[in-house]
Amino acid sequence: MTDNPVDKIVRFPGAPQPEFVLRFRVNLVLMPAPVWRQFLMPGECSFWDLHVAIQDAFGWEDRHLHQFTLDHPGTGERLRFGIPDDSGYHGVDEILPGWEHPIAGYFREGLAPALYTYDLGDQWQHEVCLEGVQPYGGDELLPACLAGAGACPHEDCGGPAGWEQLAAAESEMAPFDPLTVVFDNPRTRWLKAFGHE
Repeated sequence: MTDNPVDKIVRFPGAPQPEFVLRFRVNLVLMPAPVWRQFLMPGECSFWDLHVAIQDAFGWEDRHLHQFTLDHPGTGERLRFGIPDDSGYHGVDEILPGWEHPIAGYFREGLAPALYTYDLGDQWQHEVCLEGVQPYGGDELLPACLAGAGACPHEDCGGPAGWEQLAAAESEMAPFDPLTVVFDNPRTRWLKAFGHE
């Protein structure tokens, strides 16, 4: 990874400046205390880009499978986006490749949130709500974390129940600071995960 923060914020697979910006609030559900993040994304980003942004905003380490589950706003069809797998692990429903699908056609203000599941064993469930759409100002670095609360659970701690026990044993957790969030380049994450273009 480069030390230049602007280089870390190149959208996958590389796109011109966005015409609009999407503001999301993502809530980690079934937690003993609120854990949430609010951030901005470029309007033309894909589900893969959104996955990388959620990982970085929460402090997850991207060690496990993920998937988005939502209903198509036009047809009502239940869709899942993530990394397709031929093994049958996900069941009979098709997993659509997240990097091939821009999110703008699937999120609308006022609709039910999408469900983002990370680590299909621990089952970390996140509600992903589109809070607003705004024009791009021309100079914002995107993605950008605006606000949030709560410490992200440790990887592989056993899901919300395991985290509740672990968190109760820890004496003090640092409050979340949105200024500490560094967003990785989704293209870099892609190469790390798959090893090729």
